[in-house]
Amino acid sequence: MRVATTLVQVAQASRLSTRVLLTCAAIGVATGLLGGVEGWLAVPVIATVPIVYGFLLGVHVLPGIIAQEALRLPWVALITHLLAALASSAVAPPYALQFLGTAVLFGGIQELVAAGVRYRSWAAWRFFISGAIIGVVVAAAVYFAAHLSALPVWAQLVYLGLSLLGPIVWTAVGLGIGAALRRAGVARPVRR
Repeated sequence: MRVATTLVQVAQASRLSTRVLLTCAAIGVATGLLGGVEGWLAVPVIATVPIVYGFLLGVHVLPGIIAQEALRLPWVALITHLLAALASSAVAPPYALQFLGTAVLFGGIQELVAAGVRYRSWAAWRFFISGAIIGVVVAAAVYFAAHLSALPVWAQLVYLGLSLLGPIVWTAVGLGIGAALRRAGVARPVRR
């Protein structure tokens, strides 16, 4: 009987309220608009200054970072990323599949890092670990996709540095926004 009671308590605690889902939606739409703009900038940036593209792509860490910092709950990063991908797809429809893939990848990494500490640590270092992992993924993916091996060695090194730094810088921005939302009462529990 005790095990059944514990399972019911865990199930109830892991349910996401309408308020949480609406907060995820608001964050997702706001960051998704920014992601859509990034989608339209991708081709011109890769064509003219490809070494900064990895930094620009780092903007896609924002949905999950803001949601996790503001709400501090399981699954909010992935849900918010998926909603942001839908909003980005409305702004830049040709890139819909890339947005969805990025949402699953980035949101999944953020959720895995949070799950690794059992959703108990919300310290900044944990967010920066997910940002660094995403930076490595971005650096590797764009290096091959944008054929950066054709660039001089100095440009490749600058690209790698900016690609690693981009998600970390955007993580810091997201933490600031998430903390401001938390102070504004977005994460306030509903009183019954």
